[in-house]
Amino acid sequence: MTEVKTAGVIFLCVSLLHGFVATLNCTSPTPKALFDALEAELFPRKLFRPVGNFTDVLEVSIELTLVGILGVNEKEQSLTIFIWQILEWHIAGLSWDERECGTEKVSVVREQLWVPDILIKEFMDEDKSPKTPYVYLYNTGHVYDDRPVRVIATCKLVIYTFPFDIQNCSLTFESLLHVAEDIRIIKTGTSAEILEESRDVMQTRGEWELVDIKSSESYIETGHGNFSEIKYYIILRRRPILYVVNLLIPSCFLITLDLFSFLLPPESVDRSSFKMTLILGYTVFLLIMNDLLPVTGNTTPLINVLFSVSLALMVASLLETVFITNIQFSSSKYRKVPHWLSVLVLRYLAVIVFLPPKKKSNRITVSLHPPATAMSPSIISSGDLQSVSGDTPHEKPPLDPALDELRKLSRDLMAIRLQIDNQAQGSNTSEEWQMIGLVIDRLLFGLYIVFITILFIIIIAIWIRSNIHIG
Repeated sequence: MTEVKTAGVIFLCVSLLHGFVATLNCTSPTPKALFDALEAELFPRKLFRPVGNFTDVLEVSIELTLVGILGVNEKEQSLTIFIWQILEWHIAGLSWDERECGTEKVSVVREQLWVPDILIKEFMDEDKSPKTPYVYLYNTGHVYDDRPVRVIATCKLVIYTFPFDIQNCSLTFESLLHVAEDIRIIKTGTSAEILEESRDVMQTRGEWELVDIKSSESYIETGHGNFSEIKYYIILRRRPILYVVNLLIPSCFLITLDLFSFLLPPESVDRSSFKMTLILGYTVFLLIMNDLLPVTGNTTPLINVLFSVSLALMVASLLETVFITNIQFSSSKYRKVPHWLSVLVLRYLAVIVFLPPKKKSNRITVSLHPPATAMSPSIISSGDLQSVSGDTPHEKPPLDPALDELRKLSRDLMAIRLQIDNQAQGSNTSEEWQMIGLVIDRLLFGLYIVFITILFIIIIAIWIRSNIHIG
């Protein structure tokens, strides 16, 4: 029994000195002979890391090719893509003669070999990609593992510039358990080669466009040791044409219609009806297109702010139209315009909107008649009447019907004059209120023009900026 143990220790030491497994000897160049040799020398050792010594570092090379971009979920902050993942490593000490065993490489069942536990750190769902049960094993001990992976990974999405946004999502490959002293991950090929191959084999041409792929190698320090990792940065750009056609252009059309509605006369009731119809149509438009807008709790997209401000301006223009219409029909009942309001609107705002106030007329109205108190019909002396009739003072004038008619006519003229004075004063107040309404109307019209101009400048600037980043 002691001799058997000694022989086992000697065999183990020889195995560690000469590698993980010895060179395979095939009795014939047939698959059965090769698999018998693998069954005897390699498959029983699948539970151990395939290195010659425990201090040896196993290098695992990784290469990926992006095949398809399946979708981006802004609400869940996730990215769904389809990649081809290639892992390669070397089994220490394993080799066979190609002429003796009849082949250079052979496919073996994955479960019969030790496979590195390389995972994607950002993975957030079960891998539902097709299972590939085989790997290639070469006569030099090289293992080639190529399989598809459907990745649903977390990604911090920035949608402030939607629909002209560019997203940068990362895929971090690292060992789940083994530290850098056991497994070191290295990348195969440059980022430019990966990008070119991915564009050549890309199958999906949907909403997102692959812009660039970058990579970096690093070591992460944790409480359990240092871990080797490779991080790939996948840069995507959203194709904005769908949202420009379905969201921005209709919204700009409705805003432009509301802008030109200012050309309608303010006193017309059709103007307010037209604006109410536009607001109703814009609300229905936002409800229908709500599914196209991204939903996230991090940031509010700039396009949402645009729609909110547009709706607010429409409501403000309707309220202003109601105010102007009320002034046109009821300004005669208003009190005199306050001095501060008259100065603010008619002196300053009127200049801003290029509507200077009318100059007051220098014409002075001179009355040829004495004041009302002097012309009172009740204060007429009998001497005046006698001088008019030519009678002597001591004689009683006769009752003249013409004099009575003159008294009545004098009272009617006095009433007409008072009425005209009141109307003149009221028309001045009404005219001042109407002037204030006209200034406010033109001010809002100017703000609308400024807003639409800034809107188009921002949209074009963001579009150009996204294209510059891509270039």
